[in-house]
This record gives sequence, C-alpha cells and structure tokens, in this order.
Amino acid sequence: MDMLPWIVVGLIAGFLLGFVPMWVRSRQSSRRLSEAMDQSDLARTQNALALAQVEQRLNLARMQNTLASAAIDARRGDYELARQAASSFFTSLRAEANKGDDSSLSQAQKALVEPAFAPRDEIISLLARSDPVSTERLSDLYVSFREMLLEQRPIISQADGRGEASGEESVS
Repeated sequence: MDMLPWIVVGLIAGFLLGFVPMWVRSRQSSRRLSEAMDQSDLARTQNALALAQVEQRLNLARMQNTLASAAIDARRGDYELARQAASSFFTSLRAEANKGDDSSLSQAQKALVEPAFAPRDEIISLLARSDPVSTERLSDLYVSFREMLLEQRPIISQADGRGEASGEESVS
C-alpha cells in the first residue's frame, strides 16, 4: 500500500510529461494563427484601399471619356449624341462634386471644377441648336478638365474672355 501514492504520483508525472509539450505546441500554433489572421486582415484592408483608389480613378476616367465623346460627336456634327454625353458629363461631375469624402475628386479638385458648371446651360443649348460653336466650347472644356485632373489647374469658365465673344457671334 505504500506504493500506491508513488504510483499515482508517477502517473500524474507521466501525464504532465505528455501534456506540457502538447500545450506549448498548441499555444505556439494559436499565436501563429493569430499573427496570420492579423496579416490577412491587413492585406484585405490594403486591397480594399487599393480597390477604392482604382474605382475613383476609373470614375474620373469615365467622366473624361464622356466629355471627350461629347466633343468628338459635336465635331462630327452629331449634336444630339453630343448633347446627351455633355449632359451626362455635367450630371456625373455635379454628383461627384457633391459626394463629400467619398468623392473621386480631392477638395482642391472640387474647388477647381466649380467653374465648369457656369457654361453648362450654354453648351447644352448650343448643342440643342446644332450650333458649331459648341464644338470649340466642348474641346476647351475637355482640355481644361484634363489639365485639372493632371495638374490641378482650374477649369476655364466660358464667360472668361473669348467665351462671351464667341457666344455673341453664334447668336447672329
């Protein structure tokens, strides 16, 4: 009977000798899994940010493409398609400028784009009347918009300088 406590102690020691290494491995595996999940979350976040940037650039490129399409259609004499594309451009530009923090436009670009809305009604009217002056106005607006996107220069309002003179010539 004196041996029973030693046998119990031996069994407990044997159990602990088997349990401790497994417990250590389990903790190490758990730590590695946690680190891997953290890295995965970081990668997912970075991918989401990159995707958002690509979507913003794509949105700006679509607007630029729509404006270019309007200018080309007007140059070809297809004023109705040009009017629709120009209207779509102004609508999407206004929506983008009003989005707030989710906008594809930076705050500086939003300020620079405001002058583009001044000639909106005039350009749409010129296109509706199939006036060839609209071709020049759309081309100027396209160049200004592209420069604003690339170099953050303000978009030239058609009321500046030659814009009004050209408008008076088209009335006669």
